[in-house]
Amino acid sequence: MTEIDVTVASGRVTGRCDPAFQSVADTFIENFNAREEVGASVCVNVDGETKVDLWGGLREVNGAAWEQDTISIVFSCTKAATALCAHMLIDRGELELDARVTDYWPEFGQNGKQDVTVRSMLNHSAGLPALREPIKPGGYYDWDYMIERLSAEEPFWQPGTRNGYHMITFGWTVGELVRRVSGRSLGTFFRQEVAEPLGIDFWIGLPEEHEVRVAPMIPWLPGPDTPQTDFTRALLTDPKSISHLSLLNSGGHMPDLREAHAAEIGGGGGIANARALAGMFTPLARGGEHNGVRLLSADHITKMSDLSVATGVDATLLIPTRFALGFMRSMDNRYREHGYMESVVLGRSAFGHVGAGGSLGFADPDCKLAFGYSMNQMGAGLLMNDRGQELVDAAYRSLGYRTNAPGSWVR
Repeated sequence: MTEIDVTVASGRVTGRCDPAFQSVADTFIENFNAREEVGASVCVNVDGETKVDLWGGLREVNGAAWEQDTISIVFSCTKAATALCAHMLIDRGELELDARVTDYWPEFGQNGKQDVTVRSMLNHSAGLPALREPIKPGGYYDWDYMIERLSAEEPFWQPGTRNGYHMITFGWTVGELVRRVSGRSLGTFFRQEVAEPLGIDFWIGLPEEHEVRVAPMIPWLPGPDTPQTDFTRALLTDPKSISHLSLLNSGGHMPDLREAHAAEIGGGGGIANARALAGMFTPLARGGEHNGVRLLSADHITKMSDLSVATGVDATLLIPTRFALGFMRSMDNRYREHGYMESVVLGRSAFGHVGAGGSLGFADPDCKLAFGYSMNQMGAGLLMNDRGQELVDAAYRSLGYRTNAPGSWVR
């Protein structure tokens, strides 16, 4: 491993890199000098061995440096952690994939939701991508309130007949199943069963003593020439649309508040860094086990990562999407007018999750790759932006992959 210590536009990039993956380090450095990165981390692990572990820039604009132990909100990457908890219970036989949700959560079966299955909760076809009536101030930080609201909500479509990204509700619908079955809160289950055994710095509900290490998020601000996607138009023009309600009916949620960090928001409130994201996915890239810690059986990883739903128009995001059971698969929408803002291009067997602004964690069992990227400067688009995608591309090229022209990376 080569030690890296390089001056960049917003400070320094530090860490270590296997010479075979130097292009990942070069791309990470270029992100600061040419793509307006402020603070970030990237980690690449192959078959249990760390090949890249870099961090750099600033934790805050004109502030302290992004350190080795800096953490930040990874938004919807948290869904992968939430889904993993559910799959651990499924693999143990404590939760049944095709059982009705009401078998575990009887109150959920209101207003036409009596036949919703655990599977449809995981693959975004349950019909609960949002809540119609306003969420009370601070509602995201009150687990019982959100569960009561979701239990009573009428589905936006007949469950199981279509899919639409459950942008934030996923954390409570799937997370409540974890709580009902395990008897532990989502954040507690994840900490005890995943984070602590693997030794990863990933939190769903951050203890206050770690608050000092959190890098505040820097929102992406559109300019006058920023193109409007279908999702953006719906967001701005139709307050009754699923797109609008999913993102903006939030009870005034402010991601950087201490209350938000402390809450167990399994759909988008997790706090981690690239090392933790890659660390969570390392066992999943290696048949379910790493360093003596087994999370899942190899057979269950195959089941949970297989493509479960694919659609030409996602009811929430209004783009073509492809999901496994709780995880994103490669989504190549580059042929669309604004497709560079609506894509995440991975390997053919890869599964993981993008977070708002561009963070990413995934596993690719074909090459035993686990990847993590986190940052504080959010980027444009619904999925990846050029900073994160260029890092993914460099990692695959370093592994000898040839092209992603078919819509996923191939050798």
